[in-house]
Amino acid sequence: MIPTEPSKISDNKYRFDSFANGKAFDGNKKGRLPAMGWNSWNAFGSGNTEALTIIMADKIIELGLDKLGYKYVVLDDGCYKSEREDGKLANEPVKFPSGFRALSDYVHAKDLKFGMYNDIGTNLCAGAQVGTCGFEATDARSYLDWGVDFLKIDNCYYLWDNATFSNPENAKYVFAPNLRQIQLKNGDFSILLNADKGILEGRGASLKDGYVTGIGTFDGTNTGTTPVGPMSSELVFDIEAPETGEYELLVNYATARQNGCGEWLQVATGCGEETSYFYDNLLPQTDSPESFVNSDPIKITLKAGRNKLRLMNHRRQENTLCSYAAMLEGLNEAKPGHEVLLSLCEWGKTQPQNWGYKVGNSWRILNDITFRVGRDGDPGFGEWTDPGTPSVTSQYNKAVIMDEFAGLDKGWNDPDMLMVGMTNMTTQMSQTHFTMWCMMNSPLMLGLDLRRVTKGDELYNIIANADLIALNQDPLGLQAKRIYTTATKADKDEPVTSPDKAYITDCDRVDILAKALADGSLALSFINLSKEKKCGSFSVDLKLIQKYLGDKLPSSFYESKGFNFKNLWTGERGSFASDVFSVSEIEGCGNITLKITAAEE
Repeated sequence: MIPTEPSKISDNKYRFDSFANGKAFDGNKKGRLPAMGWNSWNAFGSGNTEALTIIMADKIIELGLDKLGYKYVVLDDGCYKSEREDGKLANEPVKFPSGFRALSDYVHAKDLKFGMYNDIGTNLCAGAQVGTCGFEATDARSYLDWGVDFLKIDNCYYLWDNATFSNPENAKYVFAPNLRQIQLKNGDFSILLNADKGILEGRGASLKDGYVTGIGTFDGTNTGTTPVGPMSSELVFDIEAPETGEYELLVNYATARQNGCGEWLQVATGCGEETSYFYDNLLPQTDSPESFVNSDPIKITLKAGRNKLRLMNHRRQENTLCSYAAMLEGLNEAKPGHEVLLSLCEWGKTQPQNWGYKVGNSWRILNDITFRVGRDGDPGFGEWTDPGTPSVTSQYNKAVIMDEFAGLDKGWNDPDMLMVGMTNMTTQMSQTHFTMWCMMNSPLMLGLDLRRVTKGDELYNIIANADLIALNQDPLGLQAKRIYTTATKADKDEPVTSPDKAYITDCDRVDILAKALADGSLALSFINLSKEKKCGSFSVDLKLIQKYLGDKLPSSFYESKGFNFKNLWTGERGSFASDVFSVSEIEGCGNITLKITAAEE
């Protein structure tokens, strides 16, 4: 049954205050390196078929890509019937006539892994009315019956957020009402506090004309908002209570169903494991976002002395976490100890870098990298730069500063599928694109029609570069850190003081990424984001590397008197006689990526 309201949260493990506790949910296996494989969307859109999927699985084996780690064969949107049959998912009979179990068996017989797609909303993004919402337990059993190893779960038509194809009025769930005043009563005790007497914690809300607006969580679907730092806000009052007991709270509020002002309010005291919730629901509508009324009394408990009273709405993140967790829990119930990997595809909307590790192995960080996908024989269209999300650089610019959220104990930031092989992507662009994803420990999901690849050709030499893949699959599992950039100003014209944290969207620059490896060596990538060749001295020294990587590299590396290197694209070998690593020329959209090892004495 499709629910009519968001889940009531009875376990604080789903709450905002639990996001930083490092505890993954049962059934979410950790220690996995980034997934590698092939996904049907970029090559075929919703036009993929059983026959094409079999060809792609065969090509993976023929090209030896499986030996390099490409194991997952994933069906994206367009594979199901448009509606459920007896409440269950069913294969589209023309495109997938043999059914999903037969296709899964074929893939598994190749020693590959089988993946499928769904959505936490009511419909899939291409429109089929078969989203998992309300059917998680049923669908989990179907996926396990079909032998699914990988689930990519999208975010269209989501009921509790104004996501793609969702009702815009769903913003009522996402933001708190505008708040002007609170009143607390207990017997003879009564205090009246205007909003300006509270403290705005976090980021996003503001005081306007005597009331607070914008309490909620940033929408991360598009470019323009840094993923580093607080993603939401609260109005907090320090309350000095005369005695321990029950108090009545009246909230003076006004509602709307638009970005920045909604209807859902959470009231709590304390923080972390000490948080107590007293209200978590919609407030009655008002005539306008500036028509203020008093709420009915909300009963809260205060202790004698100082209390932290929080007015907030973290439901954008909590609801989405609950929806993804419902699928994980369905899988757990159907088969305890299952090995299904969950790939969260909610486009960074609810800042999944904060909570995604609890339920998934990876989480998308932005909307799609391309909106011009291919068809049978048509490679689709890739873009190097774009002010929105569909480009290599827009995805990279966000992912490159998200290393703190990634790791074997968490999961991986996902800047979407590879566009290698798509129209408009030159060899140089594709090499650098592949390098970025490998350095950043992003999932390596091929998105091209593999019939276009011949062993030893340009496309093959990119996607089969074993040295680059080894960086992505390095057992230490550390995302590279940007330790240098030629950019002087970050987004919103702020000066760049910490290159590993600065969100920079101006692509007229060179970045240097450093990645510690399990064998004690260092991967160093010099990346030119500009389309123009860059000349100069682009260098970092051991002191700077140690500042950012610290003990991730062994002390023997920092103490070495000389260093050897291998260029991972050209195969060139050489040495650095000093502790300065430098290059002087980088082609437009190009990179120079070196594996550097300490020279033996």
